[in-house]
Amino acid sequence: MSVSVAGGGWFVTRDGAAAHTPRVYCFAHAGGDARSFLSWQEELGDEAELVAVCPPGRAHRAREARPTLAEFAHGAASAIRARESGADGTRLVYLFGHSLGSLVAFETARRLRDLSTLRRLFVSGVSAPSLAPSQRVRHLAALEGREFAEALQFFEGLPPEVMAQEEVLDLLLPGVIADFRMAAGYEYTSAAPLAVGVTLIAGRDDPYLSPDKLALWDRECVSPPECHWVDGGHFHFRDKGPSAVIDLLLTAVRADQHIEVI
Repeated sequence: MSVSVAGGGWFVTRDGAAAHTPRVYCFAHAGGDARSFLSWQEELGDEAELVAVCPPGRAHRAREARPTLAEFAHGAASAIRARESGADGTRLVYLFGHSLGSLVAFETARRLRDLSTLRRLFVSGVSAPSLAPSQRVRHLAALEGREFAEALQFFEGLPPEVMAQEEVLDLLLPGVIADFRMAAGYEYTSAAPLAVGVTLIAGRDDPYLSPDKLALWDRECVSPPECHWVDGGHFHFRDKGPSAVIDLLLTAVRADQHIEVI
């Protein structure tokens, strides 16, 4: 897979997208790598271009200082606005996040109210922002080492083969812990509801979610959000594959393309 880095390091994409193809900016969960979403590109075909959003302190930006959640959202929004307001300013734009990435995507959408091509926010595996951070997230963020790794299993965190290798844990845990501390430091503030469409995606077997935790999303949206319960747990796109998410993305993109043509 050939990829390109753009937007001052903020974005990684697969090469080959046609001009004016709608873009889906993807934000990863705690400890995740947004570049992993690029593996979904084949199923999306040429109908939309997936873009991994890479914050400071991660991947090719590992030497940069890690941001707070608000700083992450502000930087991502600024980079998206600069990119989408330029020569490619006619592309339709979508945001997708999972878990912690959903909160970042939500805060990014708030900062992109002036971007006319932003069409929809997709949030997966997360309760309403006004409920964040949860007591469980705050508790996890205060832990270290194996104690943190064992508590993380509530979120389907680390596979058994990783848990069994101390040297691998020592390598992986600092980044995951840093992300949970980012989440624990989130400070929700009330603001005008989002005018763009919002789609909620939740795994039916996700122990972290329940209908009442999703209901408060109504307060964040001008129009009631679409809510889709899909097969699987917290990481439903790993349990059952990404097809359910991809179908929702494609349905939105196709509907908006139809409107644009009309």
